[in-house]
Amino acid sequence: MGKGGGCVPSKKRQPAAALDGSATAEKNAPIPAEEKIEASAEVVEPASPSSVESKLKIFIVFYSMYGHVESLAKRMKKGVDDIEGVEGVLYRVAETLPPDVLDKMHAPPKDTAIPLISAAEMVEADGILFGFPTRYGCMAAQMKAFFDSTGQLWREQKLSGKPAGFFVSTGSQGGGQETTAWTAITQLTHHGMLFVPIGYTFGAGMFEMDEIRGGSPYGAGVFAGDGTRQASEAELALAEYQGKYMASVVKKLVQT
Repeated sequence: MGKGGGCVPSKKRQPAAALDGSATAEKNAPIPAEEKIEASAEVVEPASPSSVESKLKIFIVFYSMYGHVESLAKRMKKGVDDIEGVEGVLYRVAETLPPDVLDKMHAPPKDTAIPLISAAEMVEADGILFGFPTRYGCMAAQMKAFFDSTGQLWREQKLSGKPAGFFVSTGSQGGGQETTAWTAITQLTHHGMLFVPIGYTFGAGMFEMDEIRGGSPYGAGVFAGDGTRQASEAELALAEYQGKYMASVVKKLVQT
């Protein structure tokens, strides 16, 4: 244009007012999400591992009319508890005889501090030791009734692969220290359980002839006689050993 025409504002150049508005908009613009997170993020400390480790559980499930099997069971728990990482848990099976019959048989009261076990609870065990007195070379009816209640577990094979052992009480030396345990193996077989006898791992104690002593390669045992004889220290020592032995076997199986 001519000299008197003045200057035409450039289309590319923003007016001053527009620049001021743009600067204000920039100041008031929202902070991007990632910047907000970075500015307000807190350091979260990792959770410390639990100091309480769960122990393997050996259930000691027994029936005892006069207390002989119970004395073995309690000593057996001591043996289990001596193995690090393993815990023995005592359970009773239900009595099937009515109170008046038990009174006539002069049976002492049951230790109610030891809970009754249901069949379903056995699934929680890592290993099981079953104790019972003999009845004509077989387990007592009370223990058989308990095994008879495990039909659903058998159907679903819930106990398959669980280690198990036996300990017994008999009235005399020829009363079934071996056959009572031997005839009970059928129960384990149908459940697919693993029978764990002690064999002769107790060492020289298995061969001592200085005193009358219950027990066999099948497991610990006690001679009750007419009911007045109590378990000897030798019989209790074998029970304690069986507890340790079973706990060690279960621990090895879990670690492999």
